[in-house]
Amino acid sequence: MRHIVGATRTPRERWIEEGLRALAVGGPDAVRVEALAKKLGVTKGGFYGHFADRDALLKAMLDVWERESTDEVIDRIEREGGDPKAKIQLAGVLTFSSDRLLPIDLAIRNWARRDEAVAERLRRVDNRRMALLREMIGTFCSDAEEVEARSLLAFCLAIGEHFLAADHGGHTRDEVLAHAADLLLNRPHNDHSH
Repeated sequence: MRHIVGATRTPRERWIEEGLRALAVGGPDAVRVEALAKKLGVTKGGFYGHFADRDALLKAMLDVWERESTDEVIDRIEREGGDPKAKIQLAGVLTFSSDRLLPIDLAIRNWARRDEAVAERLRRVDNRRMALLREMIGTFCSDAEEVEARSLLAFCLAIGEHFLAADHGGHTRDEVLAHAADLLLNRPHNDHSH
């Protein structure tokens, strides 16, 4: 994938990357040209050689996030192969366990609540993710309503568990998540507590 640490980036890509990092930490208000220039060790004037204005940077950041969250994830799971259940799991890991994509994703969800254009972009990304879930779950579940329900539950689990502060008795969160995934994907449950 393009964002691998150490990959050589163009100056324009470095602005986008630094913008995404700021977004993940502080939301869209933290994406300020002056602050980004300081982080990059360049002058603010250099920004305008790559972007017409701050809005153009924000749009480019959303473009990169959308491509990485959908096209690159789908390409990777197709390349790595495996059965549909393994593909679902890998897509979830790539998107929602990543130190990079997860904080950006959560920041964009928050931003979308007050910006209609961002909400529209998020809807498009989430619809592609749901389509992938439907396709994969549809390979082992033939009831369309159940496919939709399992897809929704899987998606809600992937996002919602990051907001949950609950304890799970004698089990770790990872054990309970593994059991939940087994239930959603119709897999025999392995006792993950040992």
